[in-house]
Amino acid sequence: MNSRTFYLGIGSNVDRQLHITSCLHHLRCAFSRLQTSPVYASPSYGFKGADFHNLVVRIDTAFTPTELKIWLQQLEDLHGRDRRKPRYSDRTLDVDLLLCDQLIIDDGFVQLPRDEILKRPYVLKPLQDLAPDLLHPVAKKRLADLWQAFCQTNEFDLKPVTYR
Repeated sequence: MNSRTFYLGIGSNVDRQLHITSCLHHLRCAFSRLQTSPVYASPSYGFKGADFHNLVVRIDTAFTPTELKIWLQQLEDLHGRDRRKPRYSDRTLDVDLLLCDQLIIDDGFVQLPRDEILKRPYVLKPLQDLAPDLLHPVAKKRLADLWQAFCQTNEFDLKPVTYR
């Protein structure tokens, strides 16, 4: 099977360091060539809650996008994710597929590239930190250029976080 390169967005605003560190451990055990961006704190979006910690990881796997999304949902469930809560609510762990090579998919279950890449600084900034020269498959621009344009037209609150 051919290996694919995926970029995953990871976030938490409940016991953030515990859940993110555990998530990274599970990803390192399961996938090859794991690379991580810096971690950023940002205000909760769409509701009043604790700040989120967010980062992006790069993995290589032979999983299809659907197989990987199912695996990631099981990982979220392992960390106490409650899918009955509203979309914008506190999260123990949120892991989203962001990009997979240059695939474009929107089948109702998997969306690649994820819309939030172009809309949310807590997704675009760590993604461009990890892969500044990567071309967004829809926008057809480098992630670093997309980040520069985002910074010129948006205000945002994003702070680097260091884990021990």
